[in-house]
Amino acid sequence: MPARAITKHTFTLMIDGIVDEDGLDALFEAGCDDATFGSVDGASYGDFIRPAPSLLQAIRSAMNDIESVPGLRVARIEPEDLVTMAEIARRFGRSREGVRLLATGGRGPGGFPPPVSRVRSRSPLWRWADVANWARPALGHRDPDAALVASVNAALEIRRQRSSLARNERNFVDGLAG
Repeated sequence: MPARAITKHTFTLMIDGIVDEDGLDALFEAGCDDATFGSVDGASYGDFIRPAPSLLQAIRSAMNDIESVPGLRVARIEPEDLVTMAEIARRFGRSREGVRLLATGGRGPGGFPPPVSRVRSRSPLWRWADVANWARPALGHRDPDAALVASVNAALEIRRQRSSLARNERNFVDGLAG
């Protein structure tokens, strides 16, 4: 079986912890020389262009590198899975009105996934993984990594919140995630 080709994968990892000058040096020494780090409103991040045979391997290695630095943990991967209609339009390369028509069944094959949050507001949210899954056969739009990013983000959120749960709550959540 031939070896998989190495591809450069672009993604952003949001980081819990302060990335200061010492942290930058430690991240570089840990293998993050393929990333640019920054902070916005107190939120630290690393923009990666990481070569690997798959996005999963690129994310896994970048997470391992970041979390080898004391005091730093990966919080989530960007781009975020929860998206507005405007973001869906941007990712599809369509107008917001065109996406609204797809969502309401006024255009396209129908079956657009329903919003998952803020359904009564003027700006509901959809799961990008659901929309991308619908768009593959409906529009020929491919985003094979959408489910991976959504799943990793869900696992990271469970990891983040789990410690504040009582034992019986942790057991319940662990059972759901299994």
